[in-house]
Amino acid sequence: MFGKDEKKKMLSGRLYSPREDEQLAADEKRCRMLVRLFNGTTEEQKDYRRQLLGQLLGGCGERCKFEPPVHFDFGCNTYIGENFYANFDCVILDVNRVVIGDNVLFGPKVCVFTAGHPIDAAIRNEVLQYGYPVTIGSNVWIGGNTVINPGVTIGDNVVIGSGSVVTKDIPSGVVAAGNPCRVIRQITEKDREYWSAQREEYFATDD
Repeated sequence: MFGKDEKKKMLSGRLYSPREDEQLAADEKRCRMLVRLFNGTTEEQKDYRRQLLGQLLGGCGERCKFEPPVHFDFGCNTYIGENFYANFDCVILDVNRVVIGDNVLFGPKVCVFTAGHPIDAAIRNEVLQYGYPVTIGSNVWIGGNTVINPGVTIGDNVVIGSGSVVTKDIPSGVVAAGNPCRVIRQITEKDREYWSAQREEYFATDD
């Protein structure tokens, strides 16, 4: 019933079946093993955690940190830039590519979903599914309990409010929030001035 090259179909955004595909099963098994090892580490095992992330992810820059527990579908389809931090309970279902830029922060329980299922129940019940890539730019802060859905692109210099459900692309340089997530306002020079003043006050009072 199921054809060949299911992994190729999966990564191209076409319908594919995970059933009885040896390559997908092997990739998933490897991911589960590495995730289990990572989630079993302690705070004293920082070097080991970095080693495991290097094996798990498709690519990651320096200072890439996840607080356990984490969960991935494959891991190898996720690519992360420099200076990344994800708080507890991050879920990344990377049946397609997830690309994250530099200086990105995830609050707790952020979920990134590339996986989708047909709306038609009969087709869905055949265990046919699909995945669309997710791209997150640089200098992005995503608040806790946010869900990012398949096919979404988030630009650079963006803040996503906690509890958001991101179903459509978000442009660069904005604050966005809600379900569905919408742009609330631009990030402006006044924001930079305010936070620069807060920073100066911090250092001025650091006794």
